[in-house]
Amino acid sequence: MKDINIILFDDFTTLDAMGPVEVFRCLEKMYEINFYSIDGKDVKSNSNLCIRTKPFSEIRNYDLAVIPGGMGTRSLVSDYYFIEKLKNICEKSENVLSVCTGSALLAKTGLLNGRKATSNKMALNWVIEQNNEVIWQKKARWVVDGKYYTSSGITAGIDMALGFVKDKISEDSARKIAIALEYIWNEDSENDEFAVK
Repeated sequence: MKDINIILFDDFTTLDAMGPVEVFRCLEKMYEINFYSIDGKDVKSNSNLCIRTKPFSEIRNYDLAVIPGGMGTRSLVSDYYFIEKLKNICEKSENVLSVCTGSALLAKTGLLNGRKATSNKMALNWVIEQNNEVIWQKKARWVVDGKYYTSSGITAGIDMALGFVKDKISEDSARKIAIALEYIWNEDSENDEFAVK
């Protein structure tokens, strides 16, 4: 069984994290989902959802890291201590998925330098300002470059998580999960209706 490490912080966008969580929950025989924050305290999302977390120091296996976005990213991009801890986690992880402006945090680590990535299109200009050495994709529902998966805004994280399942397990598994969630999966990573015109 592999570990999915959800990286949380105050004022993250609820669905950024919980969308992928629901996808991976359908594979509970393959993955164990854990919630982590820098200090292991309770974390509140933008919708006041309170999540009990464990500290980064207690991460056991670096299989898959998921980084949500949200308004909390606005201050964290300037938090050197947090970014260094996040970089350490992402370097060790077999795969890293970021949702929405979570890619701004990932970009700040420098690990996306020279790689293709995307983010929430409504916040894309701000995200690009965080690191212009990333090859930002202005039209993409999600992007895969090596072990890094980055998605556009909020619900795009569900599409990306299903895409990850397709890549790592099977297309049939991804389709069955979408059906179980009664979710209409946007299977085309380049089909981005929210791209800035």
